[in-house]
Amino acid sequence: MRTQWVLIVFYSKKSFLQRGSFIYNIIMAAIPEGDYEKGKKIFKQRCLQCHVVDSTATKTGPTLNGVIGRKSGTVPGFDYSPANKSKGVVWTRETLFEYLLNPKKYIPGTKMVFAGLKKADERADLIKYIEVEAAKPAQ
Repeated sequence: MRTQWVLIVFYSKKSFLQRGSFIYNIIMAAIPEGDYEKGKKIFKQRCLQCHVVDSTATKTGPTLNGVIGRKSGTVPGFDYSPANKSKGVVWTRETLFEYLLNPKKYIPGTKMVFAGLKKADERADLIKYIEVEAAKPAQ
């Protein structure tokens, strides 16, 4: 699936605000649904060395169990960077989609060394897997 971007020129502050929320809704609606099995494969290849999703244990990175709806930098016992603690983002499909594009740009100063996933479909697949698995009770 290819994502198409639209450039809109804003002429006034009021117009900017009205169109800005409209564009935000379009972008969020443009996040593909994602494929669980493809996401599972991506997780195993790119995330599993640092994260778990099926328990509350931490590795090099914090657990992703229960990540959807959780505020960044709040897993008990994990040593987050000051940048991650102070970001204050609540993880949703939309915020994860943006974050996974380029974690270091989204949270400058993060300890996460992952460069990101440039392909929208891959991010959507990974998020689908994380959504399903992170909602399960921790083992």
